[in-house]
Amino acid sequence: MKKLLRKKSAKNQALVSDETNKNVDTNIMENIEILKALFKDCSDIVFRPFLAGRKKAYLLFVDGFINTLAVELNGLRQLLDELQGERITAEILKEKMISISSVNETTELDEVVSNVLKGNTVLLVDGVSKAIIFDSKGGDRRTVSEPTTESVVRGPREGFTEVIRTNTALVRHKIRSNRLKILAREIGEETKTQIAILYVEGLAAPELVKEVLSRLDRIKTDSILESGYIEEFIEDSPWSMFPQIQNTERPDTVAANLLEGRVAIMVDGTPFVLIMPATFWQFFQSSEDYYGRYHIYVFLRLLRVFFLFIALTLPGIYVAVTTYHQEMIPTSLLFSIAASREAIPFPMFVEALIMEVSFEALREAGVRLPQVVGQAVGILGALVIGTAAVEAGIVSAPTVIIVSITGIASFTIPRFNMSISIRMLRFPLMILGAMFGFYGVILGFLLILTHLCKLRSFGIPYFWPLAPISFKSLKDVLIRVPWWAMNRRPDQFVKEDQKRQVDHLMPSPPKMGEGGDPS
Repeated sequence: MKKLLRKKSAKNQALVSDETNKNVDTNIMENIEILKALFKDCSDIVFRPFLAGRKKAYLLFVDGFINTLAVELNGLRQLLDELQGERITAEILKEKMISISSVNETTELDEVVSNVLKGNTVLLVDGVSKAIIFDSKGGDRRTVSEPTTESVVRGPREGFTEVIRTNTALVRHKIRSNRLKILAREIGEETKTQIAILYVEGLAAPELVKEVLSRLDRIKTDSILESGYIEEFIEDSPWSMFPQIQNTERPDTVAANLLEGRVAIMVDGTPFVLIMPATFWQFFQSSEDYYGRYHIYVFLRLLRVFFLFIALTLPGIYVAVTTYHQEMIPTSLLFSIAASREAIPFPMFVEALIMEVSFEALREAGVRLPQVVGQAVGILGALVIGTAAVEAGIVSAPTVIIVSITGIASFTIPRFNMSISIRMLRFPLMILGAMFGFYGVILGFLLILTHLCKLRSFGIPYFWPLAPISFKSLKDVLIRVPWWAMNRRPDQFVKEDQKRQVDHLMPSPPKMGEGGDPS
């Protein structure tokens, strides 16, 4: 029988033209011939033949995906040797293969191809009209290690990896409840990327879970290589510069958000997990805020908000005040700025723009270069270039100070995606300050604030709980009250099971004669 191959124009995927050839044949060589045609020029696909008694058998797998091939092969050969006097069927094989964690069967060759490419091993036995599929994923992958983008002084040191099952296990280790649900999806016509949707039943609103699944099901694309692909496909306002979905490498962050009624999305091949819905204030909170003394982290949160304002508006205010509103500057400081700018050939706006762009270039170079070299470039580059620029009369010393303070302020924002948005928005505020003075900076700030109040993330107001105001949820926004005072979950996310813990958990000193008083 001739075997014909054709290609789907949209998917560019080879399929057998004869309808009967899509099923697993009892003649093993018929199956192998078709599969070898489908995997033509795929040097990493291994067809491992072996004899067990009088039976021909083949194992199909991707080289590099398997870490226990020898053990499984020897076990299967021994099994078939034991069964050589019996009539071998798929059901008998599945029942006997108890040493293998997950065993399935299929009659479709398309399913055989799909499972091989997912990292499973497929067993074909002559005379059996079904293919046996068992989970043998492995290979060299990065182990669980400390997250590089979210380092903390106090807290867990484990971070997600590129293996989706490892990541789900890390979250399951945090939330050991049958209410934690993990749904599976596959997106990408070519990449067949595995997606996991996590939520806690009874805490996450059913409407939110349904909306997340609906947006994921609408994605029709050829590839998903990182969670950033998913983020752009499902966010509410794709033209906004502000991130509307949080990403994290930390299992404790994901667990904490799931317990507040949010939904998480994991993508195979990346350690970054998406959390939704997200609010503006969520990007200024660190997981470490909940592990230390609340007095300290109240101060640190307020400090972050203050430096957010500095990082966003300080260059624009400096340009506006020195250009149009010199009367607002103290006289001695004004004379100092004027003296330092006496030999500068550029207007204040151009001078500040040169330094801001140079600072961003140095920061980008420090990120892209190897870690040791990048740190040296970032520190020495800023010192050398800044000093040389002042001595050469290109920029003034006060401008270097303003740009440095602005850069330091942007580093206080815990989330990189929010930090880079703030860094980008300060350039329009500088332009408005150069054109209209202090009024332009105020106008730009109000426009940004209005935009934030209009944004939504999966139906949740982005500026909540300040707009709209929710006094009950202000315990964990600008400040963080003690754990014994946070009795309720956020009412915007959790509608039913809002009670987090019992009331009256505030610790009290022991009475006289109790708790350690020897008398």
